[in-house]
Amino acid sequence: MESIKGIYRIGNGPSSSHTMAPRKAALEFLERNPGASRYEVTLFGSLAATGKGHFTDKAILDVLEPEAPTLIHWKPDVFLPFHPNGMQFDSYYGDAGKPRESWRIYSIGGGSLANEETAAEPPVMIYRMSTIAEIQAWCEKTGCSYWEYVEQCEGPEIWDYLDRVWAVMQEGIRRGLETEGVLPGGLGVRRKAGDYYIRSKGYSEAMRSRGLVYAYALATSEENAAGGEIVTAPTCGSSGVMPAVLFHLQQTRDFIKPRMLRALATAGLFGNVVKHNASVSGAEVGCQGEVGVACAMAAAASCQLFGGTPAQIEYAAEMGLEHHLGLTCDPICGLVQIPCIERNAYAAARALDSNIYATYSDGKHRVSFDQVVEVMRQTGHDLPSLYKETAEGGLAKDYTARS
Repeated sequence: MESIKGIYRIGNGPSSSHTMAPRKAALEFLERNPGASRYEVTLFGSLAATGKGHFTDKAILDVLEPEAPTLIHWKPDVFLPFHPNGMQFDSYYGDAGKPRESWRIYSIGGGSLANEETAAEPPVMIYRMSTIAEIQAWCEKTGCSYWEYVEQCEGPEIWDYLDRVWAVMQEGIRRGLETEGVLPGGLGVRRKAGDYYIRSKGYSEAMRSRGLVYAYALATSEENAAGGEIVTAPTCGSSGVMPAVLFHLQQTRDFIKPRMLRALATAGLFGNVVKHNASVSGAEVGCQGEVGVACAMAAAASCQLFGGTPAQIEYAAEMGLEHHLGLTCDPICGLVQIPCIERNAYAAARALDSNIYATYSDGKHRVSFDQVVEVMRQTGHDLPSLYKETAEGGLAKDYTARS
């Protein structure tokens, strides 16, 4: 497997696949084609279907238009075989009728880019083991924890990276709690994080605890929807789950920073296994690959913080993903707002419940995390495209019909 840095990418929302990756692709194409007289960009499939709601055009134009006029073509009905999120960049010089370079690239989830050429090249693999079963067996044999396997593979420099990740997560929550107003996009969705935070203070301990978790998840998700700086975990659309759970536990249990970073490492490992063996792209497998994986990551992190064994941590993560199987990606108007923001808050609470359930057990159970990952992969492939980030089915279609 590759580095867990690919799971935790720092950038601006609202979508890792539709905003961060297209911007990254535009920067790379510009570097290869400076001084062009004009650029043309064609968006395909899911990227075109919900690109306007995800600000895909803005992400690309912000990079290319300062250099030369840029035209964007939208082809939502054309699904290229490599991946549903396809892009083609063309550069023109002078009066030439043909592009000097045509580059087709795909946003494969979590802000990552790939195409047929890069897929043929062996990526930099720093993890020898790529299933949780293998890693768990290693933990039980050596007495080490999941985070120690991360450190062994990544090197000590991973802690500086995760320190930055943790800082950005906390900053996003604080900004989200303090900011009020209506989110951009035209749906008229008001920010609710601050209201939830204030109201939680008036409840008894159990209700207050749950209300704070909701508030923290809403804070990050609303920042993401507004294009603020967040961390993919594993995607922008699911970026509210991990920060909410970890920030709440740090605030209520006063865990020291090294323990928080170790929890991030463990969560990143579980997310990495899913990304390697299945997908974290909503356009490829639906929201089970985004919020479902985020819930599994947060469940694993919280179980570790509470002293769970490797088996209990695996069980917590397995439940977090298992109970999101089949979850569709059907954002209304293509915006990462409804049902995405609310879904992050609900998944954060479910992650904490998965931790509690697992710590009551001895960690033994029938269905493994790796098996659920494979089922998630197959389920995602079986889902029709209208339920995978195209805004053509589910809640998105029903909302359009009623409005």
